[in-house]
Amino acid sequence: MATHLRERVLGSAMLDFIHHRDHRLMRRVNRWPAPRWVRLWMMAATRGGDGWLWYAMGVVILLFGGPDRFRAVGAGVLAELTGVALFLKLKKMAGRKRPCAYEPHCWADLLPPDQFSFPSGHTITAFAIAVSLSLFYPSLAIGLLFCAASVAASRILLGMHFLSDVLAGAAIGSALAYASVALFR
Repeated sequence: MATHLRERVLGSAMLDFIHHRDHRLMRRVNRWPAPRWVRLWMMAATRGGDGWLWYAMGVVILLFGGPDRFRAVGAGVLAELTGVALFLKLKKMAGRKRPCAYEPHCWADLLPPDQFSFPSGHTITAFAIAVSLSLFYPSLAIGLLFCAASVAASRILLGMHFLSDVLAGAAIGSALAYASVALFR
């Protein structure tokens, strides 16, 4: 019983530490008047993360991906669909409010797709697909991971997610990608 209580206290202390750091970073980001090029990059990255970038990448892989193209796209789709189902469930369970619910952003005025923040669905999808395709096409890894990291950064810089939401999304998406690729190889 004492061990269980100690684990709860340590878990609570860790969550408080993460919460405090997330909110401190949120206040800095929400008040940062980013240069125009950063604003454009982040808006483009978040719009790409809405899906069209990954659909276009799938079409390119299907057309020019060689003999592994169907397995590569299949692994990416499986990781992505599993990620969507998982993040929808986790968001409702966690019930964490988005940063924009706490403080307005000084330059971004996006409407969030839903009210919950944890984990970042855009980031789960980005890493699920980017890592899946990178494992089949290592020569594309730098570009794919740059796109995924840009999507993740955009979610923080546009005030849609906390840092821990995005880190969890990247970890979940990457894990799903490795599992999907293992099934398709």
